Amino acid sequence: MNKPLIGVLGGSGLYQMDALTDVKEHVIDTPFGQPSDVVVTGKVAGTAVAFLARHSRGHRMIPSEVPYRANIYALKSLGVRYLISVSAVGSLREEIRPLDMVLPDQFIDLTKHRTSTFFGDGAVAHVSMAQPVCPALSAILAQAIEGLHFSDLKLHQGGTYVCIEGPSFSSKAESLWYRSMGADIIGMTNMPEAKLAREAQIAYATLALATDYDCWHPKVAHVTADMAIANLMKNAEHAQQVLVGAIGLIANSLPDSIAHTALASSLVTQPKAMSPQVRERLSVILRA
Repeated sequence: MNKPLIGVLGGSGLYQMDALTDVKEHVIDTPFGQPSDVVVTGKVAGTAVAFLARHSRGHRMIPSEVPYRANIYALKSLGVRYLISVSAVGSLREEIRPLDMVLPDQFIDLTKHRTSTFFGDGAVAHVSMAQPVCPALSAILAQAIEGLHFSDLKLHQGGTYVCIEGPSFSSKAESLWYRSMGADIIGMTNMPEAKLAREAQIAYATLALATDYDCWHPKVAHVTADMAIANLMKNAEHAQQVLVGAIGLIANSLPDSIAHTALASSLVTQPKAMSPQVRERLSVILRA
């Protein structure tokens, strides 16, 4: 099978891709530990794809336990250059209703206990996160969603995703604070995922599935895990359809991405100045 240039990170409620055929499982060891689960490769309408369940199949990892570096490294090692992150989120805006889809273009990182870089320990890089989402990949997701003509949900293009540590949901005061800082949706997993994808020179975009109104809304019940998962399962079929459409569009165009050359202007320590051990540890990440 050809290298899977397209990868999918499945979030809460999306633990497999129904459209994958010729499925093969890969147990991958990385310099940053093991990924959340085996990486599953296969084909979607003839296109090679890699899929990884972010929280593991069976959902056994809280957000802080997800091995983000190992996940991104493993996908990059298989050849992934375009990565779709499917993520459950809470809505911080009245107009973003539960079951709607959002394609955020900005992030606020409020996580506290996660390693957010492949670098350090002998190598330095400072990637730009001014545009943390690949515009070309996000546009393809929008095209795929609009092409399906869903009657029961709305697409919101753009917006800010605030990422909290979790695993507890917000207090009401926190939820109102996130609204005041301009955040539109809230989740627990897209940071440092997006930062690591940029360091790995992988185009990254989020397909966010709104499940609830967090706890800020004065007229709607506060979010619970049961509520979030129930709504996400309702939208899982829609997400599966979007992925199939988006994969076909990506395969047909293989768009250039701002991410694909991210290290060209960000790498401070040149490879020749790194020790052999550091070059080996970062060899997959440094590969264009």
